[in-house]
Amino acid sequence: MPTATLQPLLHPVDLADLRPTQMTVGLQEVERKRHEWVGREEQDKPEFLGRHMIPVVTGPKGRRWLIDHHHLARALHDEGVTQVLVSVVADLSHLKSDAFLTFMDNRNWLHPFDDEGERRDYDAIPHHIAKLRDDPYRSLAGALRRAGGYAKVDTPYAEFLWADFLRRKIKRSKVTTDIEGAIGKALNLARSPDASHLPGWAGSSA
Repeated sequence: MPTATLQPLLHPVDLADLRPTQMTVGLQEVERKRHEWVGREEQDKPEFLGRHMIPVVTGPKGRRWLIDHHHLARALHDEGVTQVLVSVVADLSHLKSDAFLTFMDNRNWLHPFDDEGERRDYDAIPHHIAKLRDDPYRSLAGALRRAGGYAKVDTPYAEFLWADFLRRKIKRSKVTTDIEGAIGKALNLARSPDASHLPGWAGSSA
């Protein structure tokens, strides 16, 4: 049965073996995390990895599925890091594949949406973090949060909810060619009543 207690594995696991639970990342977010990693002193890197264990669910055949920190995992992979520490959130290895994916989806531990915000079949989720596609609106959502557009919350895939909201309001060409202008527009949108249903909304209901 799933456990609510995080169980760290104190020995490293291969980063390449971790299975994604989403289809996309914001590659600008990945680049930001890569830059932060490169800027760390070598002696600080092991401590950083110890503080940022990757939360996973153990699925059929003992495979470990990422349920958060996809951007960090992708950044570390792109920087040549081969092993990380993980925290096991739940052990569902006794389930068959279809039951496992259904449970993960209903638990909101799965996000099978593509870079256009369209829901896809489970088998469209890549098996390797290197295959995650770019969704520029996910990068915009991350930049918006850092700019104070909304608060960080524990809601699963909150940034993707904001990304989908922004996808419907701001042209993709603006996001990809004028990110600063897109952030400015996103800040105005984020404070409007239209965004009041989103997690971490920081606007005014007055």
